[in-house]
Amino acid sequence: MPRRPARPRAAPARRAALGAGPGRRRDGRAADRPRLGPHPGGRQPRPGRRPAGGRPGPRPARRAGRAAGPRPGLRAGRDRGALPVSSLRQTGAAAPPRTRAQAPRQVGTLAAIGAVLGKELRLERRAPQTLVAMAIFSATAFVVFHFALQRDTLEGGLAAGVLWVTLTLAALLGIGRSFVADRDEGGLDGFLLAPVDRTALLAAKVITMLVFLVAIELVAVPLFALLLLGPSPDAGQWLQLAAVLLLADIGIAVIGTLVAAIAVRTRARDLITSILALPLLVPVIIGASQASEPLLSAGTGGAPARWLAVLALYDLIFGLLAWALFDYLVED
Repeated sequence: MPRRPARPRAAPARRAALGAGPGRRRDGRAADRPRLGPHPGGRQPRPGRRPAGGRPGPRPARRAGRAAGPRPGLRAGRDRGALPVSSLRQTGAAAPPRTRAQAPRQVGTLAAIGAVLGKELRLERRAPQTLVAMAIFSATAFVVFHFALQRDTLEGGLAAGVLWVTLTLAALLGIGRSFVADRDEGGLDGFLLAPVDRTALLAAKVITMLVFLVAIELVAVPLFALLLLGPSPDAGQWLQLAAVLLLADIGIAVIGTLVAAIAVRTRARDLITSILALPLLVPVIIGASQASEPLLSAGTGGAPARWLAVLALYDLIFGLLAWALFDYLVED
């Protein structure tokens, strides 16, 4: 629709001549022209507007709850987003001074270890996926070995090999899920931003894996003795077997946590975890099997001290290696 051309304004001299004549007002309209009243159809003007030839109409009432005065403004510039200026003037309070950002408070290493360990145990208690998977795998493997070897009882090196292969493969299930929840939920990034020593996360993960392994062995070892083990060891041999289990569990937990930290940010983390962990766990399996062989035999021999020393030295070496490299692994 074409726009209507604007009406040309009168020249100043003409406007002065029109306003100066008799019967004319300053705006150039006739003085005796009657003012227009309300619309003959009865339509009332909008509230708040001046009707033609009448007084201003009533203003709309304010809504309930709105203050009658003007809205308090904010200081322009740097203080925008702070308290309103009027509120500061009415209360007499001064604007808060600008201070430098204080350094975050450091959290103790033991407190951080306890917090992460408690979180891991609570998650496993609410949804026991790792422990259930490890327990089911161990029980299934013992049943398969019982029927595959076609023997009612095992002893010596064969019994030790079956026990430690089963426990190692069950531990891989827990190692693969060590950092999965932290990566998916953003807990790993949050821990890296926290003012906490990174080795606290390493220690908490190692202790968590150690707790899982001990809990599984409390179920798997009696089941192994019931299904496959021939002569039952005496009380002293059970104590020595518990020491061998503890040393091997420490090595599995440290190596597993280190490998899980490497593979957590990769796509094929389960495959990479198995590929990296199994070669590193071979010395642990050999040492634990050699130390357990005399304990699972018919004789009354004890665990060789040299294999216990090998397990302890291996745990110490990989513990120091994990402590030195963990900061770089979790950042990359």
